[in-house]
Amino acid sequence: MTVLLDAPTSKDTHVAGLLRLATAGSVDDGKSTLVGRLLFDTKSVLADQYEAVERTSRNRGLEQADLALLTDGLRSEREQGITIDVAYRYFATPKRRFILADTPGHVQYTRNMVTGASTAELAVILVDARKGLAEQTRRHTAVSALLRVPRVLLAVNKMDLVDFDKDRFAEIEADFAAYATALGIEHHAALPVSALRGDNVVEPSADLAWFEGPTLLEFLENVPVQTERRPAGRFPVQYVIRHQSADYRGYAGTVASGHLEVGDPVVVLPSGQRSTIAAIDLLGRAVERATAGQAATVLLTDELDVSRGDLIAPAEAAPAAVRDVVATVCHLSEKPLAVGDRVLLKHTTRTVKAIVKEISAKLDITDPLAAAAAAGPAETDEFDWDHDAPAPHTLHANEIGRVVLRTASPILLEPYATDRETGSFLLIDPASGDTLTAGMSGDPLGVFS
Repeated sequence: MTVLLDAPTSKDTHVAGLLRLATAGSVDDGKSTLVGRLLFDTKSVLADQYEAVERTSRNRGLEQADLALLTDGLRSEREQGITIDVAYRYFATPKRRFILADTPGHVQYTRNMVTGASTAELAVILVDARKGLAEQTRRHTAVSALLRVPRVLLAVNKMDLVDFDKDRFAEIEADFAAYATALGIEHHAALPVSALRGDNVVEPSADLAWFEGPTLLEFLENVPVQTERRPAGRFPVQYVIRHQSADYRGYAGTVASGHLEVGDPVVVLPSGQRSTIAAIDLLGRAVERATAGQAATVLLTDELDVSRGDLIAPAEAAPAAVRDVVATVCHLSEKPLAVGDRVLLKHTTRTVKAIVKEISAKLDITDPLAAAAAAGPAETDEFDWDHDAPAPHTLHANEIGRVVLRTASPILLEPYATDRETGSFLLIDPASGDTLTAGMSGDPLGVFS
């Protein structure tokens, strides 16, 4: 089994700062209760919020506060006792800040899990200790692998209902390790908890004294976060800033990946104009360097025609413009995606017209994945694309497929396996403006061949 905490390196990881994580798992595995317990035990719940939860719990005849109500905000969620939408929660400890996405467990809401995990640096997937890995648990693990979430943690919940059995935890841990390895997830781990009672969530539990690893909060506070996936910077321009009273022309945006430094020779794409970074402003002050995730304003030594949707990149490590896109997509809308559909493709800050030329295959992430986990990576593929079946003409909600797109103008799309930021895109309905599909350029897990 992979060690629980990988040692951070000075090159590309750090412990302090912000951690984005997503929780997932099968229905009734206790995701919302775990998140509620985490918020409550870290004192991240306001008094009036907790009083409202206590009042609702009493009205339902419960003897203690149902902490799941802290995250299930929709009326339909509270009535059914399930998570439907992605619930985002923000909390902090003295060591780190957190943005947590509590995602749904139902199969029909898998698309919401895609949304929540798309920017996550850690996926926390829950299982019921009595049931072990369920089909939806495997599906969420597979989606995490497909989205290339850097780290996956299995929280084995409801340990109190199996009398905190060490052997039961070891059995589930071994099953998950084999499955995660089959999917190509390099950094994976497992820990036992009881969300309802609070065992091993924030504080250690005497009933889990045999477990030598950290509590869930200790894991979250210390897991390394990858901060720079590539040395070459990517800076999509979002807005042009002009000061009428001063000779100032800056290009505002967020560094998508890598870093930019003052003095770097750069190229503006897709025009191909070259210049040098004259200055970088960060929160109103001049800095020498801006790194991935930072919102900054870049000033160039030359007056160029730069506008929203352009990309500033190092002159010697610039991406190539493409118009023919082969991608893995997860369809999010109730409106099917069909061959011949005209859509808008949004990549970073650039939006272009596109047409769906081909939908060549659909991905089966149920039985074939279970077989992969049982057989191991050496004996079978992790994913199954039925290449002998006729090419599908449509993708429906929650389906994952391989598509070929043709854009009306060039975009600077890179392989998703190389960079999650510049390798991802959205397909949008041009008539309604609704988001249709989330796309990942290329073949992130090598399943097309």
